[in-house]
Amino acid sequence: MVIVTHSGKFHADDAWAVAVLKILFPQAEVVRTRDAARVEAADFAVDVGAMWDPATGRFDHHQKGFSGARQTGVPYASAGLVWKEYGARCVSTLAAAHTGHRLSDEQAAEMAYAIDADVVQYLDLSDVGAAKNAPGGYGLSAVVSGFNPNWLDEQRLGYGGADDAYRLSQFTRAMDLLTDVMTNAVKYRVGVLLALEQVRQAQVLEEGRVLFLQNGAVPWGQVVRKEMPELLFVISHNIAEQRYMIHAIPVSPDSFKARADLPEAWAGLGDAQLAALTGVEDAGFCHNGRFIASAKSYEGIRRMASLALEALKQQRAV
Repeated sequence: MVIVTHSGKFHADDAWAVAVLKILFPQAEVVRTRDAARVEAADFAVDVGAMWDPATGRFDHHQKGFSGARQTGVPYASAGLVWKEYGARCVSTLAAAHTGHRLSDEQAAEMAYAIDADVVQYLDLSDVGAAKNAPGGYGLSAVVSGFNPNWLDEQRLGYGGADDAYRLSQFTRAMDLLTDVMTNAVKYRVGVLLALEQVRQAQVLEEGRVLFLQNGAVPWGQVVRKEMPELLFVISHNIAEQRYMIHAIPVSPDSFKARADLPEAWAGLGDAQLAALTGVEDAGFCHNGRFIASAKSYEGIRRMASLALEALKQQRAV
């Protein structure tokens, strides 16, 4: 099997697209060329060939009259075209390989859609000139672009065989980077999926206002925000550091505003000072932002949770 993409300078959209295909067809050969005969003979033609026809493995967007776009209006480049066709299958493959978890077709499709929204659409926007970078001042598209040889490399290598070989090796490095990005995105989402039931089944304390998680590494934010509006704090066991934590619950994933803060008097205190103030002998610290604190024991963190709730009750009574 042969995957062809264009020679010369590469971009994040073609590197992402070819990386997806290599995950699904690891034995395939990647060829970078603009030779029409080689493009025509390839099993997949990505970002070259002037044709969009998934049934025949054609994923170009440069041809006259191309108007492919998402329902949101974001135009497709080659990353999005390949992801639209193979994203869910790629997600399933990565999930099985890196988490051992078999996703349903629906779960894989949902994750692929989310990754498109978080990453792939920005690669396409950058490639078609609708966004400078993807996203941010030094986004993923800019990082991938940096793998291209610059004029000093070309002057050193000359043009022809050595230059082509170096550029292919750099393209492969960019693909490896993007494969890691995909893998991490899938692992994170599988982790969230598998965590849902653990969080839903976790012990609820303090008359429904505190949740206890036996493994603090389990991601809890999404399900707590969506399904548990009565909770004010989460306590958890940090197994790696052998201590217990109390967490404020952010009102949204990108906000520092919490449903309730830890007591103002605790802010920035640690060890003996915090222990003296709270009466909890093994108290560890409280962040100055009042969104997290620690104790060495479960009993200690339970006591800190009770004190935080009492302080909140008094504050609201004023």
